[in-house]
Formats: sequence, structure tokens, C-alpha cells
Amino acid sequence: MKQLALTAWQTPWQSISNLWQRDDNAAYDKLFLTLLMLILAIGVVMVTSASMPVADRIFNNPLHFTIRHLVYLGIGLTLAVLVLRVPVSWWHRGNMWLLLLALLLLVAVLLFGRNVNGSTRWLSLGPIGLQAAEPAKLFFFVYLASYLVRRHEEVRDNLKGFLKPLLVLFLFAVLLLMQPDLGTVIVMFATAVALLFLAGAKIWQFICLMATGLLAVAVLIVYSEYRWKRVTAFLDPWADPFGSGYQLTQSLMAFGRGGWFGQGLGNSIQKLEYLPEAHTDFILAVIAEETGFIGVTVLVGLLFMLVYRALWIGQRALAKNLSFHGFMAYALAIWIGFQSAVNIGVATGALPTKGLTLPFVSSGGSSLVIMLMAAALLLRIDFEVRLKGKQALSGGKHG
Repeated sequence: MKQLALTAWQTPWQSISNLWQRDDNAAYDKLFLTLLMLILAIGVVMVTSASMPVADRIFNNPLHFTIRHLVYLGIGLTLAVLVLRVPVSWWHRGNMWLLLLALLLLVAVLLFGRNVNGSTRWLSLGPIGLQAAEPAKLFFFVYLASYLVRRHEEVRDNLKGFLKPLLVLFLFAVLLLMQPDLGTVIVMFATAVALLFLAGAKIWQFICLMATGLLAVAVLIVYSEYRWKRVTAFLDPWADPFGSGYQLTQSLMAFGRGGWFGQGLGNSIQKLEYLPEAHTDFILAVIAEETGFIGVTVLVGLLFMLVYRALWIGQRALAKNLSFHGFMAYALAIWIGFQSAVNIGVATGALPTKGLTLPFVSSGGSSLVIMLMAAALLLRIDFEVRLKGKQALSGGKHG
């Protein structure tokens, strides 16, 4: 056991070599890792296929976005290995500092950020662009999980305890809407609501919070012209197929051309700059066109199993009275699952257009890096739950 407990502090290459041991003695969850690597591999292939036409036109290099994706993938995996070596208790102890850092990043992007397509969301760090909302999501969920451990009884029995983290979320929402970035606000709100419900918040509190959130989103949509156009385009994209409904109609045509088995890898027509953001927000449409219903089903199935496994890790942690581990795993699972569902819903026309990437698949530097760190944190949680049991540094006990 002593040797196993030291596994996470080995060198990165030694840690990686131990990832696929037998489940009984594995340093990290074998199934979760396998699912993650399969999804990442699909992402590399499809980013390459979807981005070649636009990369060739803009940069005179059809592999430009592929190289960029691989660079961020390398950065993400490097940071993921570092996260694997950090005890979960470190996140619990440093949650307030991480929360402050997230707020500073959101303020900094408003003051010094780079404007792209009318949105100010990126900080330039030399050759690398950081989308401040991505680490802000992770750090807020760390704070929320820590708060639920420290104030668990207060959240369940006291309205004041229930409202405190929502006030913090409100502050985040204001800063994000100034960019503007409603999609990130919705993801954070949905994850926070689900986590508060799992932590034992009363049903009436849950219902009131949902109603308030939906009303707030409705007001933001009604009083914003470009958001209102997105909603009306979503309701009837064919009413203005070359205007407000253009992106969605092109996506739907990609799904239609794909049929059951697709047109074949590399044979998408929509990626020839008919479909905007083909390698980022709408990469699922290209996957559907080239691999068909079968390919989309496989990818969605892999994402579903990944989220289910993450929820299972959280459930095991709570069963062993490791509250912070459990709440953190639940938050990360809900975040990945909800963002995936929104991206899929947007691409298929089930939801209004939102600028959210498909986790681990879409081309997107900050999003990919932070998602890989979140996946590594899930693996570290599982490591401590299975190999340390109740002796793991949980930072608190459940209920």
C-alpha cells in the first residue's frame, strides 16, 4: 500500500505508464482513461478534417488548426499530469484563493482583453490566448464544492446558507455578461443548481431557483437584439436561411447529408466554408456529415459513459464520507455533461445557438486545456478514494 500511495508522486512518465494497470491495483481509473483517450483521438481526427479548407485559405497551411490543436492538447496533458500529482485537499484549502483568481481574470479580460467578433473574452499571454471564462468555471466549482462541505447543514436548513454561493455566482454572471458570454453563465448556473440539489437543498428552494434563473435568461434574451434573433432563428431557421438562420440551416443540412453511415471521412461539403465555426462550436455537424448517425451515436455514447463514470466516482467518494471529493466529482461531471448536451442541442437545432465547444472534441485552446485539467482532477479524486479510502484528506465529512 505504501508503494501505491506514492504512485501519484512519481515522475510524469512513470505515472503515465501505470495508468492501465488492473482495476484492483490501478493507480487511476482504467475505464475513464480509455473513454477520455478515445474521445480525444476522435477530436484530433475531426478537427483536422473540419478545419483544412479554412486553414488553407487563411494561413496557406491546411494543417494550421491541427497543429494548434495538438499544441494545446500537449499543454493540457502536461497540466493534467501536474494535477494528478496534487492532493485533492490542496484544492479544498485553496478554494478562496482560486475564487479570487477567477474574479481577477474576469475583470482583467474586461480591462485588457482582446475583442473578437464583438466579444471581449480573451487575454493575450504572448503567443497564447487565454479565455478567462474557462478557468473561472473550474475555480468556481472548486469554491462551490468546498462551500458545500463547510456549510453543508446550513445549506440544507437555512435559506441564508443556500443563497450565499448564489450571490457569488451572480457576481460571476455580471462579469461574464459584460463580455458578453451568456453560454458560460448558463453552464455555471445549471451546474450550481444541480449540485445544490444533490447537497440536500429543499425542493421549494430548487424550484424557486430554477424559475428565477429561467426568468432572468428570458429577460436577457428579450432585451438583447442579437440574442432575440438567435432564438427566433432557432424556432424557424428556414424563415431566414441566409441571415439569422444561416448557421443552423447549414448544420441541419450537414446532418441530413450524413444519413446513417455518412459521406466518408474528409468528404464533408459543409466544412468548405459553408458552415461557420465548423471545427469549433459546430464540429458535431461535420462529424454527422462524414460519419453519419452511427458515428454521432458512438461519440455521444462515449461522452455519456465518461460522464456516468465521473458521477460514479463522486458517488463512491460520498459513500466513503469524502465530501469534498464527492461534490467536486459531481460538479465536474455535471459541467462536462451539461456543456456536451448544450453543444449537441445547438448543432441539431434543439437549442438556440450558443458559443460552447464540445468537450474534448472541438478545437478550442483554453477550453481543451481546462477540460483536461478537470478530467485529471477526477482521476486524482478516484485515486484517493480507492487507494486511500477514509484516510484520504477529504477536508470534511458528508452530512
